[in-house]
Amino acid sequence: MSQLLRVLCLGDIVGRPGRALVCAALRTVRAQHGVHLVVANGENASGGRGLDPENAKELRAAGVDVITLGDHTWQVKQIKPFLQGDPSWCVRPANYPPSMPGRGWTTLQAPPPFEGVSVAVCNLMGRVMMSAVLDCPFRAADQFIKDLPPAVHVRIVDMHAEATSEKVAMLRYLSGRVSLLFGTHTHVPTADTQVDAAGTAYVSDLGMCGPVDGVIGMRSEAALERFLSGGHVPYEVADGKAVLSGILCDIDVSTGKAAHIERLSVSG
Repeated sequence: MSQLLRVLCLGDIVGRPGRALVCAALRTVRAQHGVHLVVANGENASGGRGLDPENAKELRAAGVDVITLGDHTWQVKQIKPFLQGDPSWCVRPANYPPSMPGRGWTTLQAPPPFEGVSVAVCNLMGRVMMSAVLDCPFRAADQFIKDLPPAVHVRIVDMHAEATSEKVAMLRYLSGRVSLLFGTHTHVPTADTQVDAAGTAYVSDLGMCGPVDGVIGMRSEAALERFLSGGHVPYEVADGKAVLSGILCDIDVSTGKAAHIERLSVSG
């Protein structure tokens, strides 16, 4: 059997335009690129802030295998009871205080032809320039690896963070201990895709799946008013053409080491 598992990771899905593009394009993208597994950040999928259960199920039905979250996790009130139900395919940052509902990482079975291969997906959130009350993401990463069954070699981490330095520091910390570490949150794709010497693939930010004719997916008028006046103007999701942005990564299931990473961008 083939030893390389191909994973597609999608940047923050922003509002209805982002969801619509993912739902319209994902199955075709999976087929065209031979994708076995899809991980997507969904923390902006519902109105640009948060994720409601129905939109989560919509993305799941569209072909997303695991949804990760971030600083807007608790924005939609229905998310708490949803996460208390412990859906194995939707995770929130593992370094939220343990009193919060939901799980910080999950394992799932890889599809054929990888029978018997388990994949772990962990969600972490940075603390630099982030307002949430959080435990240490580095210690949370250690706990994830400690609790993981040793037979699970394929390990994927979403580091939802503002500061590139914190994301790169996490790469250095987890080098050789995880297969793939990707960053989310800034909605701007970075050009630093790499596989390091220890076999860990990395990119600082996947970008977003959302409208391009705005400011990181939001209406330009509201963003400009904030910058020009200093006042608080509610953000609204922008209209118009959307882009699907992320990476493809090939991981050797026998060793857990990444073999290749490349950017992917699809216009709606």
